Amino acid sequence: MRVLGVDPGLTRCGIGVVDSLPGRRAELVAVGVAMSPPSASVDQRLLQIAAELDTWMDAHVPDVVAVERVFAQHNVSTVMGTAQVAGLAMLAAARRGVPVAMHTPSEVKAAVTGSGRAHKEQVQRMVAGILGLAEVPRPADAADALAIAICHLWRPSAIMDKAERFAQTPAQRAWAAAEQAARRAKGVR
Repeated sequence: MRVLGVDPGLTRCGIGVVDSLPGRRAELVAVGVAMSPPSASVDQRLLQIAAELDTWMDAHVPDVVAVERVFAQHNVSTVMGTAQVAGLAMLAAARRGVPVAMHTPSEVKAAVTGSGRAHKEQVQRMVAGILGLAEVPRPADAADALAIAICHLWRPSAIMDKAERFAQTPAQRAWAAAEQAARRAKGVR
């Protein structure tokens, strides 16, 4: 299974792609950060991040997109931007017929470290260890995106978006699988 993890943010949106390996192991495929300048208008910032998410989706053809669930914060403008970017990630996935999973920060921490109260540095070190990396991915948003992807690999029964509750017919599943295989083959060549 290939998971594209998204740590939504309007200034920095972490994006990480991991593949599952036998024996509850994971392999890094790619990691990065989509950025938008705070000096730009919100619509242009969202457009820039949406384009970057589309590029990642097309380049890596994930089986599922895992997004950090937005939670209430004291700063309304921060939570708004985070929620808007989470929506962009879900839309990019929906356009491609890719299921979306939402994970809370405590679920991610628990999956990666064993404790839902782990500190950010602990999560980052565990991500590096799980993926066999010599260094912690930087910036922190990139490491967080990988943690979200790993969480989904290890907690696949997590709550899927409501849209995913509508079962596809066998023909729809076969069609989606064929499209995904074709996109992967095209990306390899």
